[in-house]
Amino acid sequence: MRYVCLFALITSTLWAQDGAAIYKQRCASCHDTPAVRVPSLSTIKAMSGEAIYLALTHGVMKTQADGLSSAQIFGLLGYIAPTGGARAAAPDLTPTCASQPVFSASANTPEWNGWSTTITNSRFQDAASAGLTAADLGRLKLKWAFNLGEVSEARSQPAVLGRYVFIAATTGVLYALDSDSGCTLWGFRAASGIRGGVAIGEAAGTAAAFFSDGAANVYAVNAQSGKLIWKVRPVDHFAALATATPRYYNGVLYQAFSSFEEGISADPKYQCCTSRGSVVALSAANGDTLWQTFTIPDPARPTLMSPAGTQQYGPSGAAIWATPTIDEQRSALYVATGDNYSDPPTNTSDAVLAIDLKTGKLLWSDQFTGNDAFNNACSIPIPGNCPVMHGSDYDFGQPPILLTVGAGKRALVIAQKSGMAYGLDPDAKGKRLWQTRVGNGGPLGGSQWGSASDEERFYVAVSDLGLSAAPDPKSTKGYRLVLDPHKGGGLYALDTRTGKILWGAPAAPCAGSRTDCSPAQSAAVTAIPGVVFSGSVDGHLRAYSATTGRVLWDTDTARDFPTVNGKPAKGGSIDAAGPAVVKGMLFVNSGYGQWGGMSGNVLLAFSVR
Repeated sequence: MRYVCLFALITSTLWAQDGAAIYKQRCASCHDTPAVRVPSLSTIKAMSGEAIYLALTHGVMKTQADGLSSAQIFGLLGYIAPTGGARAAAPDLTPTCASQPVFSASANTPEWNGWSTTITNSRFQDAASAGLTAADLGRLKLKWAFNLGEVSEARSQPAVLGRYVFIAATTGVLYALDSDSGCTLWGFRAASGIRGGVAIGEAAGTAAAFFSDGAANVYAVNAQSGKLIWKVRPVDHFAALATATPRYYNGVLYQAFSSFEEGISADPKYQCCTSRGSVVALSAANGDTLWQTFTIPDPARPTLMSPAGTQQYGPSGAAIWATPTIDEQRSALYVATGDNYSDPPTNTSDAVLAIDLKTGKLLWSDQFTGNDAFNNACSIPIPGNCPVMHGSDYDFGQPPILLTVGAGKRALVIAQKSGMAYGLDPDAKGKRLWQTRVGNGGPLGGSQWGSASDEERFYVAVSDLGLSAAPDPKSTKGYRLVLDPHKGGGLYALDTRTGKILWGAPAAPCAGSRTDCSPAQSAAVTAIPGVVFSGSVDGHLRAYSATTGRVLWDTDTARDFPTVNGKPAKGGSIDAAGPAVVKGMLFVNSGYGQWGGMSGNVLLAFSVR
């Protein structure tokens, strides 16, 4: 595979015309007018040719490349001309550590396992496990940096157990690194790019790292050696993908699935839409499916004909973008869903669902935004697949957090792209306890990937990213995406019992002459006692006082870094995943080129030692 990009460059002049025609026919309708969850051509160019090739042959764009010969795919790569793509080498999976520690994890081992430190998805690390306090922040310094490969989005949530740091890349590689030095313990190559994080558990008595890729494959690999234990694809829709980090619990792996269909529906010839969000329970021992529950009970059926004369289908969508939350008391699993992709809208989109852990039976659902049917055809001036019930695209991109909020009282708290935050009663079928507005909301607005809570306070970061287009004669589209440096951002602390705003920290303005800057805070939030960490599209990671919202520490990650694996790397916008804090160290990704942001490819490790 390492020769793909070089071959594309050598032959690009031979197939340039074919590549341009293929792009215009199959790609331009989406990527020349990018909308939510569809990268612009400039963002694609920032990827390696290898990553694009994987997306076309094994990943989310496989359906768009259906029927293309290898020569035509290479021609398309030659036309796209990935920046540095011809020079991009295959990821190096060679171990570099002088010795390998024995992987071990126990109930007493400080860790960050999966999306959160707990099965309740609080993203809160207690004092003993954090090994870091507000008083230590002044001593927090960069210890090492690791190049994640030729990628434009560093979005995987780091997982840390003992001496092992597990980090995935959109090139399709899962790395196990030594937490102290950053050297490579092992690397594993998946079939497609990896968007989510890693959960550690047991597969038939063997410590295993569980994760999924952009082609909806789920993997178990040996945590000590990186050798494959099993691989399955438990969903059958061609556009299915996994963004959520899996949840391991009592020998079962719970994996949520979303879809890329909302993006490809911008093609007026595409028969939109048939995918449904789902969560699948897999045996951690062998990957066998125990149950699968769809967010929309019945499969899509033919509905209307589109203005372009294409058959449309529905209902569809209600994807699950985030990690399931476990309720041991009720033996239930909670997930939050996205919008519908087509008419008719359902009552399980933009909702929190409660599902029985053992059977997959839907216990209850609570919808927050009705009639939210939306796809990317609604963002372009071409008649096609936009639903009649054209909604606002108010997905939930984050999981509910399960909390104890008083003697015998519990709550599920969650924030939405609508700009609203909510408290629900899990013991009264999701009865609404409170709701509070924290942001303006929008397709890239409100609260995006994840909130945090120490049970007393609910910490919500606001995106509200401002994006426009500016003329650019150098672009194939004639324009480029431009971030509004004055719009978006902010961090709020809410009382978990009442929803009252206890404090609000305003967004930090973009400083200096930096371009591609936005104060939006889209990334997941992380909390430790007395401190809340929140990353920004402007490239800064900031630590806030949990009691006042005052900024206690600030580091700018949007710069070049020497790395322990010998390849210079750069940081950029911080988005999607958030920091992991374990044993006096903080691990965070930097670089996210989507939506006009600053691309990058680095994992940073900070330490107080």
